[in-house]
Amino acid sequence: MTIAEPSRFDPELRQHLVELSRVELWDLDQVRLGTVASALEWDPSVRVTSFTVPGAAGAPDVPVRLYDGRLSSRDHDGVLHVHGGAFVSGSPDFEHRRSMYLARGARCLVVSVDYRLAPEHRYPAGFEDCCAALDWMTGAAGELGIDPRRVGVAGSSAGGCLAAALALRGRNGDGPPVAFQLLVYPALDCRCSSPSMRRFSDIPGFSGRNASQMWSLYLPEGGGADAYASPALASALAGLPPAFVSVAEFDPLRDEGIDFALRLLGSSVAVELRVFPGTWHGFDLVAPGTAAALSFERAEVDALRRLVGTLAG
Repeated sequence: MTIAEPSRFDPELRQHLVELSRVELWDLDQVRLGTVASALEWDPSVRVTSFTVPGAAGAPDVPVRLYDGRLSSRDHDGVLHVHGGAFVSGSPDFEHRRSMYLARGARCLVVSVDYRLAPEHRYPAGFEDCCAALDWMTGAAGELGIDPRRVGVAGSSAGGCLAAALALRGRNGDGPPVAFQLLVYPALDCRCSSPSMRRFSDIPGFSGRNASQMWSLYLPEGGGADAYASPALASALAGLPPAFVSVAEFDPLRDEGIDFALRLLGSSVAVELRVFPGTWHGFDLVAPGTAAALSFERAEVDALRRLVGTLAG
């Protein structure tokens, strides 16, 4: 299936297909230029502040941005949000809109982490930054006015990989446990061998070829991957927190997201899986005002509300 078959896409999204191009992740300057936000939405109901938190031992401090959408001191929920960008690009600005609507829609505190990027900083550098941000968030829970037992993780694409890895780390006792995981078209499997990866190997936008490039830029040179680098490699998923997993129909990452959700279900982990027809990887960033993107956004917010609603008071 290729972009030459536009009738297969959501009708309102078809006009945006011309905005997709074939990219090579090796061209870092061009890729990073494409993830720079030209304008940021501001809402007075969400208080936004930025500062740094201590990094891992020997590592630099980690920039974070807080989005506080809570209405009262009784709203104790927190979310660590990890942006996408194929591990090589992006920032809190890139997914500012998602942080805003999660904070506003679920009336919670969202902490967006500006982790180090590959290939200048390969795994585990970015993951260590996310660990440091989560450790700080739970350790400073009293100061932040959140309950450390009600802190979850969220991430899209590469950020979904890092969020899922944080959930695994907490389950394994290597860090604070997380209460839930919100994974948006996540990159989870460095093997790049799924049917959707092969089928969409050379489409405009994010392709299977790009996914292979992504992992080669992210993983250590000459080294292998572990489950924290590629959560699909985890041998067991039992004991992980409840999850929401959303995937786009025409996305090379589609099948690994579905497979991860099914493995969670098979491990007695509560999970909501949503497949959005007629969409591609990152469509909501390309066409945020469309009905499909707004439905995608509502699904995330509704899922977040349900996930925090199940937590003990």
